[in-house]
Amino acid sequence: MNRLYDMEPRVMDDEMLKLAVGEQGPREEAGQLAKQEGILFKDVLSLQLDFQNILRIDNLWQFENLQKLQLDNNIIEKIEGLENLTRLVWLDLSFNNIEAIEGLDMLVNLEDLSLFNNRISKIDSLDALVKLQVLSLGNNCIENMMNIIYLRRFKALRTLSLSGNPVAEDEDYKMFICAYLPNLVYLDFRRLDDHMKELAEMKHQYSIDELKHRENLMQAQLEDEQARREELEEHKAAFVEQLNGTFLFDSMYAEDVEGSKLSHLPGVGELLEAYKDKFVIICLNIFEYGLKQQEKRKAELDTFMECVQEAIQENQEQGKLKIAKFEEKHLLSLNAIREESELSNIETKIVEYSEDITELLNVLMMLEMQLVEQLEETINMFERNIIDLVGLFVENVQSLMAQCRDLENHHHEKLLEIAINVLEKTVKGEMDEDLPDDLRSLFVDKDTIVNAVGASHDIHLLKIDNREDELVTRVNSWCTHLLDKVHKDEIMRNRQRVKEINQYVDHAQSELDSLECGDLLD
Repeated sequence: MNRLYDMEPRVMDDEMLKLAVGEQGPREEAGQLAKQEGILFKDVLSLQLDFQNILRIDNLWQFENLQKLQLDNNIIEKIEGLENLTRLVWLDLSFNNIEAIEGLDMLVNLEDLSLFNNRISKIDSLDALVKLQVLSLGNNCIENMMNIIYLRRFKALRTLSLSGNPVAEDEDYKMFICAYLPNLVYLDFRRLDDHMKELAEMKHQYSIDELKHRENLMQAQLEDEQARREELEEHKAAFVEQLNGTFLFDSMYAEDVEGSKLSHLPGVGELLEAYKDKFVIICLNIFEYGLKQQEKRKAELDTFMECVQEAIQENQEQGKLKIAKFEEKHLLSLNAIREESELSNIETKIVEYSEDITELLNVLMMLEMQLVEQLEETINMFERNIIDLVGLFVENVQSLMAQCRDLENHHHEKLLEIAINVLEKTVKGEMDEDLPDDLRSLFVDKDTIVNAVGASHDIHLLKIDNREDELVTRVNSWCTHLLDKVHKDEIMRNRQRVKEINQYVDHAQSELDSLECGDLLD
């Protein structure tokens, strides 16, 4: 498979790419484009770079709209540099020196891939190619029949070429592929007949059934994981993720070494369970309240967006009517000027038509100013509403978090009371129960045990404070960014609309200016 070339290995630089673009396509268009300085590679849809002795794929990042790329018959050793070619549909890397399939993770629209005549020994790393229909891997080094099973995930795959690989010499090669890839239509450039597929399915039925069972279990697991991820994202959008259970409470004790020791004191186990139950109930209240508030914020945003779109659409309809009336008069005015023979009449008509253009400009600008004022009022109302919603949410969450702190303070007092009582009994030798050694080490004196209980308390309060601060900071940041975007979007819309109006009026004026009196009199 190794091919020798007399010429030196080449680099894919701008010079090569400009030359290739210039030589391809219709001569009257692409040829002229190639001669111009600064070719827009982003406009190129097809690129042919075969037989160029290219060693490394590089400098293709500008070809963001490329759909077809031909890199066959080079000396490429590694698939790389294709990250920006997300629109690529067809890729030919045949007749190169590639040893591994890689670097294709961003090519989600790829339908046809040729890696014919390389040095590939394993079929993998194609997971992102969900639209793959044609795969050519003939004349490579693929030996293991299990590579075929990997291809079952590509539901759109219809054409496969593996001839010239050691795996194709297996006597069960064709039957195995027919059985495990039932949607395949062509294998090694020949159509698979239905009779062969039926025989293959019968022969491998037990193994196929077992494989399908495993695939179904795996698919169900993937769907569950996806559902959990989506649910978590919804909770994050409401700023109450991981508050629908014991996570916050558990995190308070995860790094609390002293609290873990103190939990073995007599009576603390029951106290801790009661504390946990009440704490989790408050967390669930925050969680459920957060989801409801998120729905209210979403409804407010949806209503706002609908109002904005309705206002813009109504305004545009009014503008279209004004322009339609102008256009109707526009053609008549231009024809009248062209047909007029008297210079004084021509000048009069030009002045009248110029006034019509100015009037149109004023009308369109007035409509835009009315829309700006209308949207400004709508935006201000939305801003007040969303700020009120966020403020109410923060206020109530802080109130509920205060309840968590009250519970912690109450638990701290009870724990300290139990610890002091145990200390007094220990000093008097009245303790009936043996304490674990690490817990006994805390009962040296009152200061030691008070400090231990206090350290545990401080950790718990810090966790509660941090979760509250995180929630408040994130929701306020979301509100600020949302409102900034709303204002910026309106500014951009207004600028774009004014630009469109001026361009249209300038065009109408340029048509009038092109009617020179001297030419008309001639």
